[in-house]
Amino acid sequence: MSSTRVRGSSKIDSQGVEASVWITGDQLLVDHPALRAAEQLHGRDGLEVLLIESQARRRRLPYHRHKQILVLSAMRHYAEDLRARGYRVSYLRSNSIADGLRAHLGRLRPNYLYCMAASEYRARQFQQRIPSLLKPDVQRDDWVKILPNEQFLISTHNPCPDPEPRKRVVMENFYREMRRHFQVLLEPDGSPTGGKWNFDEENRKPLRAGISLPEVAEWEPDEITLGVIAEIRQEEGTGEVENFHWAVTRSQALEALDNFIATRLVDFGPYEDAMTTRSGTLFHSLLSPYLNLGLLEPLEVVRAAEEAYRLGRAPINSVEGFIRQVLGWREFIYWQYWQQMPGLEDANHWQAHRRLPDLFWTGETEMNCLKQVVSRVLADGYSQHIERLMIICNYCLLAGIDPRQVADWFNAVYIDAFDWVVLPNVIGMGLNADGGRTATKPYIASANYINRMSDYCKGCQYDPKQRTGRQACPFNILYWNFLIEHEQALRGNPRLGPAVLGLNRVGADERKVIGSEAEQVLKRISPEAG
Repeated sequence: MSSTRVRGSSKIDSQGVEASVWITGDQLLVDHPALRAAEQLHGRDGLEVLLIESQARRRRLPYHRHKQILVLSAMRHYAEDLRARGYRVSYLRSNSIADGLRAHLGRLRPNYLYCMAASEYRARQFQQRIPSLLKPDVQRDDWVKILPNEQFLISTHNPCPDPEPRKRVVMENFYREMRRHFQVLLEPDGSPTGGKWNFDEENRKPLRAGISLPEVAEWEPDEITLGVIAEIRQEEGTGEVENFHWAVTRSQALEALDNFIATRLVDFGPYEDAMTTRSGTLFHSLLSPYLNLGLLEPLEVVRAAEEAYRLGRAPINSVEGFIRQVLGWREFIYWQYWQQMPGLEDANHWQAHRRLPDLFWTGETEMNCLKQVVSRVLADGYSQHIERLMIICNYCLLAGIDPRQVADWFNAVYIDAFDWVVLPNVIGMGLNADGGRTATKPYIASANYINRMSDYCKGCQYDPKQRTGRQACPFNILYWNFLIEHEQALRGNPRLGPAVLGLNRVGADERKVIGSEAEQVLKRISPEAG
């Protein structure tokens, strides 16, 4: 028996409803293509909108409670907004999406079901199987209408046709084509604004001592959000429910965008790779949760940043660096996801099989950088991108942690995480487990990088300058051990030449010491490794 329950739909008269529009919880677009198409064909009076809270999806991983609150509150606010705009809405809580759809279609018996193609592979597969899975009393074969996904700009422009087998597509080329197609930061003659496409060299500064860090906009929970918080407090999950202050509506998300442009975009560029114990956000936008839920759309975010430059409110290196993340990397990651699925889920190029250490669930470790970042994520569901790449993924790659376990952890604890972004970002770029299809080199680094870009090493018992010995940072031991173990494979990558050539200065005796100390470090990480 299904436990599907209707929330907030009141007593809806289903007579005369020609079509249902199913909107998923990560597609909260103000102009939803499925809703637009259904209304054009059947009129507003001839349709009903459906949203489903799936208990099965919520229980798939031990999701961070802030993430659960954000998604559920945003969905419920979205349903109320649709009602305020004059739409009939059915909001169901069900064991699964399939159960919710069966209950809705059984009650309403519409002639058509409209939806937008899911961003995630498994969800899109399910959408395509709806006609055979549900089999309502419908006479036509084309009763399910799946509209193209409009949350990503490559839905309207694909700068990279399907590549030839084994041919690598480089993000820089992808990004430049996106800039050209959407006419972003371009001069009338087609040249890049500022004289070059890439300002990365200006955007790699450690945090300047004494610089003030702006506060991030926060929103007090309203009645709907407080109701969600009360529910989530009683359920299992990671982290606590306290201190939830994320935006949960489109209007609030637009305020978040305005706040970023006004208070943090100016300094975003120089310090986008900086890390500090002082703050987990620095000058980052914190807009990814809203983009990934559909509360903001990528092009409007890009145009807002571009306008700030044109009006003289932010420098080109900051604006280009931010636009690169949205128009370049976000779109490229989504494209890579669909190029590599479903094989990306199990990619393991470096044959890493160690269990994810308990420290990722407790934050308890003697390594100050990991302690700072993991504790921050467990508390807030967020850390900025360079900490994800060069602290967490760097550590897991060097330590040989199973890529799928790392990806599951990211999906569980990060407030902006979904499969389409986690798998190529973590398994592909961060862990290089896809064999280099997403990124042209493994993003590995010793403690020297962390010491240069952060203040984490100052509060740590380990010495970032020692390669071996009792006080040597585990990052150094694992880094050099990784180079030694994979020397032959790494020498074939031109971008890693200098790093691998450094092994020429490591003699046979020191290599043995590094291997022995690495073995001890790895045993502490995962005693049952193998």
